[in-house]
Amino acid sequence: MSSRLKDVAALAGVSTRTVSNVVSGTGAVAEETRARVQSALDELGYRPNVAARNLRAGRTGLIGLAIPELHSPYFGELAGMIVEAAQQRSWTVVIDQTFGDREAERRLLEGTGGRLVDGLIISPWALGPEELTGRSRDVPVVLLGEQQAHGVADRVAVDNVLAADEATTHLLSTGRRRIAAIGVQPHLRNGTARQRLSGYRQALRRAGLRPEPALERAVTTLHRKHGAEAMSALLEGDERPDAVFAFSDELALGALHVAVERGVRVPEDLAVVGFDGIEDGRYANPALSTVVPDKRQIAERALQCLADRIYSPASTVPPLDIVIPHRLDIRASSGRTG
Repeated sequence: MSSRLKDVAALAGVSTRTVSNVVSGTGAVAEETRARVQSALDELGYRPNVAARNLRAGRTGLIGLAIPELHSPYFGELAGMIVEAAQQRSWTVVIDQTFGDREAERRLLEGTGGRLVDGLIISPWALGPEELTGRSRDVPVVLLGEQQAHGVADRVAVDNVLAADEATTHLLSTGRRRIAAIGVQPHLRNGTARQRLSGYRQALRRAGLRPEPALERAVTTLHRKHGAEAMSALLEGDERPDAVFAFSDELALGALHVAVERGVRVPEDLAVVGFDGIEDGRYANPALSTVVPDKRQIAERALQCLADRIYSPASTVPPLDIVIPHRLDIRASSGRTG
């Protein structure tokens, strides 16, 4: 006979409610108690009947994840971590690719994309504050990224201004003074590029330098191709930069490729720093310095927000604005050779 919640509770010496909280990943449970319950679950081989539990509660056990690009290394890594973390909660993740299209994002937020999900995690590129504020769907939503939630949804993001400031300050500390910024995106509304540009300019001004429009390169996407094109334009200018801060690792890798191809020594003649901490950067030649957001914590905090809203729909806790930590990983492309 299969084990029941009360069997696990008896073995662990806790209430069935505590066992239920551990199994579902909800509620406040002390780590020592959680470990004891998990040990009892493993010993008894308890397996929750997820389908029956969801049916009784009127839920599907499905979580939606809407990201702009599946082929993006950053979003691919993040999606994988969200799927792994969701599996720990016995959730299945349904992934949609929006390409940053306004109508696609709106359909998913309003629930007209044909998916029956208990909650949605979305990284919006095209929707503005008015669309987010005016949504009518009552399914819990967590926003990823820089688009402000305006009190209608939980949001999980990195402090892009601070991170960009730190990356630019690092380049300044190596003696660089003509630092280019690759990744300006005036056509998007999500604010990522705008915030990173703000942090870049902030660091320059603090060092007594005036931002130069010629060194701020706009791109259509954050891909390698557009990083390469921006780097080519910079190298063909009257005064070459001595450093580049790229708003994504893909842009940085494209820029790095063009620089090396044209005989520019990295980091001697040109230092390069990216953003995202994707695995490709570690294996570039030279290895790419980069801002590394804690992607695993992004995944876990986003899912915890959904769990809190799904299992406590009557909660009066206001939407959370969660800032995830990051670090600057300094490698050979900006001066470290060891």
